[in-house]
Amino acid sequence: MLNIMTEQQKSEDIVSDAAANNILSIYRRHAEAFARQRSCALFEKNWLDKFIAVMGGQGHIVDIGCGNGQPIAGYFIQQGLQLTGIDGSAAMLARARLAFPGQRWLEQDMRELTLDETFDGLIAWDSFFHLTQLDQQKMFPIFDRLSHPGSALMFTSGTGNGIAMGQFEGEPLFHASLAPDEYHALLSAHGFTVIERVMEDPLCTGHTIWLAQKRG
Repeated sequence: MLNIMTEQQKSEDIVSDAAANNILSIYRRHAEAFARQRSCALFEKNWLDKFIAVMGGQGHIVDIGCGNGQPIAGYFIQQGLQLTGIDGSAAMLARARLAFPGQRWLEQDMRELTLDETFDGLIAWDSFFHLTQLDQQKMFPIFDRLSHPGSALMFTSGTGNGIAMGQFEGEPLFHASLAPDEYHALLSAHGFTVIERVMEDPLCTGHTIWLAQKRG
């Protein structure tokens, strides 16, 4: 039986593909709006503390998709941790450098990270899920390369396999997720053990969070 795609499906796919390719452009052009709208209430604190505990309470974190550094990178810095922030938006990073000049801020696309070092903690909070499903799969070898035994890894995702479209400053905002079983398999294949996973955590504004640790 032939699989015939409707015109509506084709149109939706075109919009989705365009939005996926437009993510960095959105955050480059709307850095000021993002800074105004990003909550600094630190509703993530419970998870950030768990992440720090898995690290052993000290060390060097790479924040992948750090944005303007507030509030997550700022919290880690306040706890005495060293931080390298990675983001594809120069405008976002300019704000982070101004707020925290003592840390390292690098303009790079997370899909093309070229850092020749490992970190005690890797976090991709509300950033990794803007990648296509294929690009998310390709991130796990990068997580592997940037970690060492004992490293903590934490990221947010969707609840199931699929694509979700949001909106930011009047533009389509792309999100995607793999199935939970696939995240588990990818983590395991690249040396990570899941420490905790909560789907739509009601204590963290409904975020789905994965916390894992690199095996020794």
